[in-house]
Amino acid sequence: MKKIFISAIFMALSFNSAWAMQCQESDKITTSQIESAQQQWAAGIVNIGKAKDAKTAASNHLDTLYAYDMGTVLFKPTKAEQDQFRGTKSEALSYFVGGENPEDKGFALTPFSKVRFANEATIIDCDSAIAMGNYYFTAPDNKEIKVEYTFGYVKDAKNNLKINLHHSSLPYHH
Repeated sequence: MKKIFISAIFMALSFNSAWAMQCQESDKITTSQIESAQQQWAAGIVNIGKAKDAKTAASNHLDTLYAYDMGTVLFKPTKAEQDQFRGTKSEALSYFVGGENPEDKGFALTPFSKVRFANEATIIDCDSAIAMGNYYFTAPDNKEIKVEYTFGYVKDAKNNLKINLHHSSLPYHH
């Protein structure tokens, strides 16, 4: 049994090494690209809360930063209890500005003045990456709301990072 397990680990490592060698340096996602995408996301949330046409701003935010046009997006928003997952752009739009789902109150309509990311760590696997940490939303009363997040990123045809995994949750309190 040990021999089979060790062989499986060796095969997995060999496969990953072979795959990594095929990765061109120009394909590799960088930490600065992740941080830039996070700044864009933060600015987009602030913009939605200030926009006269929040639905259009949120739709543009989703088109620009999420990979719904590329395939599956795993989206688990913070304030979702009954329908915890938003697998389509229209479901994500409803979460951000309300509408389609009765439990959606328009998370991004809150006029946040700032959103800042604090990455705990990132994993970069050539043309995909995952970042995890806390992000802090500055509410209208100037208090920061800490939220835990995991975002996954892939590159689109124009080499822009798009989110294909978005998981947010409020910190556990006992």
